[in-house]
Amino acid sequence: MELVFATNNQHKLQELQAILGDEFKLLSLKDIDCNEEIPEEQETLEGNATQKAKFVFDKYGYNCFADDTGLEISVLNGEPGVYSARYAGEEKSAEANMNMVLEKLSKINDRKARFRTVISLIINGDEKQFEGIVDGEVLMKKRGDSGFGYDPIFQPEGFDVSFAEMELSEKNKISHRGRAVQKLVGYLKTYDNEK
Repeated sequence: MELVFATNNQHKLQELQAILGDEFKLLSLKDIDCNEEIPEEQETLEGNATQKAKFVFDKYGYNCFADDTGLEISVLNGEPGVYSARYAGEEKSAEANMNMVLEKLSKINDRKARFRTVISLIINGDEKQFEGIVDGEVLMKKRGDSGFGYDPIFQPEGFDVSFAEMELSEKNKISHRGRAVQKLVGYLKTYDNEK
């Protein structure tokens, strides 16, 4: 089955193709000649995921899915949340975003946080959403150099390493995106069998 993943983020694309395996062929926005900026104007992760998936389906006619992910820090009332990518400004700098979080938490001991991913899948006009959550905490400083986004400052519960210190295969098993994608894959396998 061919599915468009509404992203230009090659890291995300590789991460997802690794999880999905050979049963599904993932196409990026570039693959379908979608070179425009897809709007993300909603106040929730759910809203953004839907908006992105609908945009691709309505305009290009492909079955597709889109995700939105946020780092939600308890003591900051769930910030950066839906604004995670542009927390420190519209240039979407991961470094600046991490520095802003570390600065805001510099004098705070309660560093509980979670990553939450919402995936919106649209097949033949029908939408389904899948959520993945991983609990953990924000570290005092950056550790590791793999991954992307906030990975160097997030340590998942039950581990003593940051996401950025993990092998991709290990991260995929427990990550928020991995968990949401497992639900997506489970659904797609049953969907495929019913057809």
